[in-house]
Amino acid sequence: MASIVWKGYIAFGLVSIPIRLLAAVREERLEFHQIHEVCNSRIRQQLFCPTCNRVVERSEIVKGHEVSKDSYVLIKDEEVKKIAPPSSETMEIRQFVKMADIDPMYFDSSYYVVPEEAGRRAYQLLLTAMQELQYVALAQVSMHQREYSVALGQHKNGLMLHTLFYAKEVREVPEYGSQSDVEVKKQELEMAEKLIQSLAQPFEPDKLENEYQKKLLQLVEAKGAGRSVRGITRKPMVVAGDLMAALQKSLSARTPASAVNTGAKRKPIPISHRKKAAS
Repeated sequence: MASIVWKGYIAFGLVSIPIRLLAAVREERLEFHQIHEVCNSRIRQQLFCPTCNRVVERSEIVKGHEVSKDSYVLIKDEEVKKIAPPSSETMEIRQFVKMADIDPMYFDSSYYVVPEEAGRRAYQLLLTAMQELQYVALAQVSMHQREYSVALGQHKNGLMLHTLFYAKEVREVPEYGSQSDVEVKKQELEMAEKLIQSLAQPFEPDKLENEYQKKLLQLVEAKGAGRSVRGITRKPMVVAGDLMAALQKSLSARTPASAVNTGAKRKPIPISHRKKAAS
């Protein structure tokens, strides 16, 4: 059973909906520990105080914020709890927006919103109304000693909560943006669109695989069995000098020769038709 990440209320006007949040995604990665190669023992990390010149216990550790060089203001957990905002218990809906209005860059983590027994009717009412109007709700919620801006939206038959990055957390990079001084030739564009059409398929998340993790597991299994593993040969990437030739070669590897003729007008094959043909 998934663990509860947060428990409290959704405030929708004067309607209070008791809910709990459950993590909707969990990152999977192969974990490596630090091992002393001489004796094959796992290394332990200790907390060391350079002033007292000794290892300290976790019970002696408190939080501190640096206000100047090597000068800290110490903060205790009890003091943090005293100033916890109302959003630590209640996420109040402040605004409704269209999902398309939220730049995907702002999305962070996702959580299932599950109603408590007493809030099931109000939960379903809010969900149905949002489905009818195609809106998502914006609110604030505090957890893990941080206040998050969140978007509450519909997912399948329930509400899904997405934590959002704040605007000041999203970086601006000067060199990122439109290459307005670069000319795209019409014939190259048509060929690029044909290549995209040949690669277009419905989104099927089950087919997305972590190839690197698979290789790491194979390496661990082989080493454990006393076998060696062959490395992967990578072909060098070369920037194409002739874009048209590179596009034609790419497309010819995926489509019949007759379809690569840039002079011929060919209607894009609908995804559904191509899927049936492939099966």
